[in-house]
Amino acid sequence: MEAAGAEDAPCPRAPSETAAAAPLRSSPSPLLGIKDKLCTCHILKILALGQMLSLFICGTAVASQYLAEQYKVNTPMLQSFINYCLLLLVYTTMLAFRRGSDSLLQILKRKWWKYILLALVDVEANYTIVKAYQYTTLTSVQLLDCFGIPVLMALSWFILRARYRLIHFIAVAVCLLGVGTMVGADILAGRQNSEGSDVVIGDVLVLLGASLYAISNVSEEYIVKNLSRVEFLGMVGLFGTIISGLQLAIVEHADIAHIQWNWKIALLFVAFALCMFGLYSFMPVVIKVTSATSVNLGILTADLYSLFFGLFLFGYKFSGLYLLSFGVIMVGFILYCSTPTRTAEEATTSLPQPASIGFDNLGLKIEENHQETPAATVQFTKEENVQVNTG
Repeated sequence: MEAAGAEDAPCPRAPSETAAAAPLRSSPSPLLGIKDKLCTCHILKILALGQMLSLFICGTAVASQYLAEQYKVNTPMLQSFINYCLLLLVYTTMLAFRRGSDSLLQILKRKWWKYILLALVDVEANYTIVKAYQYTTLTSVQLLDCFGIPVLMALSWFILRARYRLIHFIAVAVCLLGVGTMVGADILAGRQNSEGSDVVIGDVLVLLGASLYAISNVSEEYIVKNLSRVEFLGMVGLFGTIISGLQLAIVEHADIAHIQWNWKIALLFVAFALCMFGLYSFMPVVIKVTSATSVNLGILTADLYSLFFGLFLFGYKFSGLYLLSFGVIMVGFILYCSTPTRTAEEATTSLPQPASIGFDNLGLKIEENHQETPAATVQFTKEENVQVNTG
């Protein structure tokens, strides 16, 4: 073999040049690290799911407003009753065909009174928020409805044992700043035409509804993550239909009798029911991969989607602050989802452990157990002895 020539030998590098070049390769840009943390598939998936829920809420709001303004139909309990009936037909029927400890009969025997209370909270949360619009202004509803977020975080702290970091409180503050920007845009656009008949009653109803929503969402997160999504929707559909049907007969029978039915009104009722059914069906899916708090932050954009549709349907005035508000809420939502919340040790929790994990969580549990199983390595020595190492 011939020796390499002088021109083939590597050129020595000066020590100062080597020392200067090394840090350039070992220190990544801080902005690149932030981008890698925020722009992940998990964050993008949560962002898309949250905005899908916002569009469902937007659909219910637009349908309700169109019924109220074009046809003078104000029947929030009837609209909720149709949604609970759909949940009953789909998810309660699924529970009825189950066998064993997850069957409908066994769930009713063990926890019937708990689901009655949960359904009552859910029904009244929907009713009080819609009823508040008759007494107070849109600004009060939008601002005071955010009261549910700190209530939700407090309930998650004590009931679900969630532990927040500083970034989570900053993210919530950013989202609330976006809501304030949206309210300011409403005022500048002249959307506050009515002062309401009794502002105090309306504000109290908003605060009550926001608190009831927080209780419902925390209960939903616990049931979905520990028991079953189908169990939650089936039991809420069952008892929600009964409770809303009784309340409907008491408070809205006169309003329903005065409805001048036609195919347009019927179509709006169907659109509302389908959007509400989609919201109830997909919200547990999003809560299961995130949390109730992050979901409530994500759906703050629902009012903005309703405003954008209102530009074409109801003649709203456009303001650039709406786009700014949307961007601020999105930044806060992404910041919140960028860092997962911690959970206190299970040994210190006072919550009863579920008797079964439910069909919905069975695959997840099997996958977790599979990941915890130590791998086995088999090695053969020259003497044909078998050595097994686990770990």
